[in-house]
Amino acid sequence: MSTSAIIMLALKASLALMVLGVGLQSTTRDATYLVRRPGLLARSLLAMSVLMPLLAVILTTTFALTPVVSLALIALTLSPVPPFLPGKVVRAGGDGSYVVGLLTATSLAAIVVIPISVSLLGLLFGASLQVRPAIIMKLVGASILIPLGIGIGLRAVAPAAAGRLAKPITLVSSVVLVAALIPLLIAAWPAMRSLIGNGTLVAIVGMTLAGLGVGHLLGGPDRDHRTVLALATAARHPAVAIAILTANFPGEQRVAAAVVLALIVGAIASVPYAAWSKRRSERRAAVQIHA
Repeated sequence: MSTSAIIMLALKASLALMVLGVGLQSTTRDATYLVRRPGLLARSLLAMSVLMPLLAVILTTTFALTPVVSLALIALTLSPVPPFLPGKVVRAGGDGSYVVGLLTATSLAAIVVIPISVSLLGLLFGASLQVRPAIIMKLVGASILIPLGIGIGLRAVAPAAAGRLAKPITLVSSVVLVAALIPLLIAAWPAMRSLIGNGTLVAIVGMTLAGLGVGHLLGGPDRDHRTVLALATAARHPAVAIAILTANFPGEQRVAAAVVLALIVGAIASVPYAAWSKRRSERRAAVQIHA
């Protein structure tokens, strides 16, 4: 097994462990949260699977990015909720049940949405692009749905043990993730550096701000829902995006570079919104305490 294959395996394992940690702190009602709220489900999918990809197409076209980089950024917007988002959302004052429900719903939707969207992108860019539903099903199943289900199941039968396991598993997943990202960043840096200064950074920041805005507006009247959908619309699962692209551009180094660069720049660009949401949540909690 090559070094790059080992790094990707470690990356996928760390993300699956992270989802397991989320599952150990969740319930079946959390996973089915959006089933009981069809209006919120419809707005969530509209924001994440329709409007955000369309905005990505507009921005990448406006800045005349190369087709491979454009497709990398657009593919990222088609991917489901990333496993590291639940913790970030809760710290920002978002609704924990909603983000777990969104993690489940977008993972299931990806099996249908991604193959159709990739085919449409092929027509748009004049290229033969495709990804089989079985590939997406296998990826989201192994990295999201199965570990989430295992975690929820363990909590249902042994809540005390699940509570004790959640923190160390999340810690291990974070350590493995950092260990996998360091060599990935080193290997991808030359390609990432080539993307700096040609409009890619500006396009990524624009996509992040657009995602935050769209998610916030479509989150509805509940402030906690707005926080969740804003951060979820702006951040997506990197492994799914890379899988979409490597299936169509094997050996293209700019694929992983563009996705990693988008994750880093997007995370930095979303910090002010997350901080603002956290302060707003803290003020609301303080008012409720003194009421």
